[in-house]
Amino acid sequence: MDERMIEAAQTGHINLLYELILNDPYVLERIDAVPFSHTPLHIAASAGHIEFMMEMIKLKPTFARKLNQAGFSPMHLALQNDRTKAVLRLLRFDEGLVRVKGREDLTPLHHVVQTGNVDLLVKLLKVCPEAIADVTVRDETVFHLAVKNDMFEAFQVLVGWFIRSRHESAERWEKELLSWVMAKLCYTLQLSETDLRWWKYCWDTCVETKSMPKIWRD
Repeated sequence: MDERMIEAAQTGHINLLYELILNDPYVLERIDAVPFSHTPLHIAASAGHIEFMMEMIKLKPTFARKLNQAGFSPMHLALQNDRTKAVLRLLRFDEGLVRVKGREDLTPLHHVVQTGNVDLLVKLLKVCPEAIADVTVRDETVFHLAVKNDMFEAFQVLVGWFIRSRHESAERWEKELLSWVMAKLCYTLQLSETDLRWWKYCWDTCVETKSMPKIWRD
């Protein structure tokens, strides 16, 4: 990519962007022709330059779902750099961006669960509830990632949202997921206070929803 285009994206300089397009009308086309490319949109999203970001999306909407050489979309990078306003603005353009699968099939929703950003998690679920069904290359759901990364509050939000949504497969997921959590904890001979917290929450949820996992009935 041209150094001046990188500068324009890093500084959010829209006038410079159009100067470059005036000098070379195909400058963005050449970037888009590369299958995996760190586009100006990736750079602007990382830096949180929202006006430049949306101007670029208007010119090249395909950049919004494009993965760079590291396997990340612009939204992935915005999340990694704590650019929450940029993330929410991207969602206004396309709610489906929360389901774009990047490296190891991790979506932006997966990232939010791993970092435990509960406020943003709730916003993403409201915008694109279907994203809760996406799994990684290891066949891990958002629930598994919450447990794996010890994000207890995120797990509570996910389970509560899933039960309230009355998803057609909710009962099956409740049983399978809660069983998975318990199986994971069973490997620990001496449970810590953190482990006991998970136990209690899973138990209370099972009692409340009348969906006792098989592991507890045997």
